[in-house]
Amino acid sequence: MKETKFKQTEIGKIPEDWKVVRLGDVSIKIGSGLTPRGGKKVYTDSGIALIRSQNIYNEGFKKEGLVFIDEEHSKDLDNVVVEEGDVLLNITGDSVARCCIVPTEILPARVNQHVSIIRPNPDILDPCFLRYYLITKRMQKYMLSLADSGGTRKALTKGMIEDFIVPKPDLNEQKAIAKILSSLDDKIELNQRMNKTLEAIAQAIFKRWFIDFEFPNEEGKPYKSSGGEMVYNEKLGKEIPKGWEVKPLDKIAHFLNGLALQKYPPENEEDYLPVIKIRELRQGITESSDKASPNIPKEYIVHDGDVLFSWSGSLEVKIWCGGKGALNQHLFKVTSDEYPKWFYYFWIKKHLPFFRRIAEDKATTMGHIKRQHLSESLVIIPERSIMEKGNTLMNPLFENYITNSIENRNLAKIRDTLLPKLMSGEIRVKVDEVRNDTGDKKDEERGEG
Repeated sequence: MKETKFKQTEIGKIPEDWKVVRLGDVSIKIGSGLTPRGGKKVYTDSGIALIRSQNIYNEGFKKEGLVFIDEEHSKDLDNVVVEEGDVLLNITGDSVARCCIVPTEILPARVNQHVSIIRPNPDILDPCFLRYYLITKRMQKYMLSLADSGGTRKALTKGMIEDFIVPKPDLNEQKAIAKILSSLDDKIELNQRMNKTLEAIAQAIFKRWFIDFEFPNEEGKPYKSSGGEMVYNEKLGKEIPKGWEVKPLDKIAHFLNGLALQKYPPENEEDYLPVIKIRELRQGITESSDKASPNIPKEYIVHDGDVLFSWSGSLEVKIWCGGKGALNQHLFKVTSDEYPKWFYYFWIKKHLPFFRRIAEDKATTMGHIKRQHLSESLVIIPERSIMEKGNTLMNPLFENYITNSIENRNLAKIRDTLLPKLMSGEIRVKVDEVRNDTGDKKDEERGEG
C-alpha cells in the first residue's frame, strides 16, 4: 500500500483522499423522544421497547432495565421510531455522550427524551463507522465539553449534534474499518455470553449439591431424594447430610480488608499500581483510577482470579480479572488455604441478600457490614470426597471464566489502541477491489469519496 499523505482539517490531520462532513448534512434523522403519557405507570412487561439512557453504553446496548409500552402509548412516540442500524446517543445527565447501535432483536422500539436517534444516510456514512467515531476519546471529550457549556444540567442539543464534523473515507473503507473493530467487539460479546452460561451452570451445580443436597450418591442417584441419611443440625435448624459440618463464613476463608491507599502514593508516574475501589470492581480499571505505590505489602496486591467482596456501599462479590492492582479499603480480598475458590465465592454470594439488608438498615451512615456478620453467616461443609468430586466439575468452569475474562481485557485493549489510529487514517485498511455485492463502484459513480 502506498504511503498515505495527510491534510489538516477541523478535526485534525486525515488522509488526503478522505473528506469531512457535517453530521446534519449526511443524516436522514436526528431527534429525541419523550416519556409517554402516564410515565412509569404505563410500562409493561412486553410490547414495544422504550429505550432509555440506562440501556446505552459505549460498550454496547444493555438490556438490563429495558422497559416496554403498549401500542396505544407508542403512538405518542411515532416520530421517534427506532430503525435497524440507528445510532443511539445519550444527550442529558451524567450518562451524556454514551453511544451504541440498537440491536435488531430489540425492535420495535422508541426512545425517551434523554436519547437521540442518529440515522445517517447509509449511502454516504456507515452507521457502525459513525458509532465508533463517536466513542473515540476525542469525540467523547468534545461532547462532554459541549454538554457542560449550557445550563445547569449536562445536555447535547439537536443543533449541537447536527454540527458534529465527522471524517468520511470512501464508504467501503468505512465499512472495512467498522468490520475490524466490530469483530473484536463481537468476540468480547461472545466471551461475555459464555461467561454468563458458565456462571449459571456453576451456580446450578452448587445449589443442587450443597444447598439442596442432591449430589450423586454411590449409585449416581440424587442423595437426598433417594433416601440419603440426614441428621438434624441445631445451628441451622434443619437436616444436613450425615458427615457434613457447619462453620461460620469467616472460618472457611480469610477476609483481608484493603488499605487506605492515599497513604501509599507512587514515587513516580511510570511505576505504580492502579487502585481497585468499588468503582473499579464494577467498571474495571480506567485512566481516572487512582494510583498507588507498587511497594505495598504483597498480600494487598490483587491478581487476576482473586475473589473481591465490597463490604461497604454497593455490596458485591466478583472474580477479579481486571489485571494487577492495589486493594483499597472497603474491599475484602478473600482467600483460603483449605477450600476451593468456587466454594467460598458461592457461599458469599448465597449470603449477599442478608448482607445487603444489614447495609440498607444503616440509614445514618454509608451502608456496610461488620466482621461479626461474617461470623453469623453459616456455611455447610461437605465430606472431603464430595468436595473433591464437586471440584472436578466446578474448577474447570471457573478457570474458563477467568480465561475468557482476561482475553476480553486484552481484546478491549487492542480495540482501544486501534480505534483512534483507524479513525484518523494513521492505519489504513486495504479495501477489496469489489466495492459491493453487485460489483459496481457506487462511490465513484456518485462522485462521493
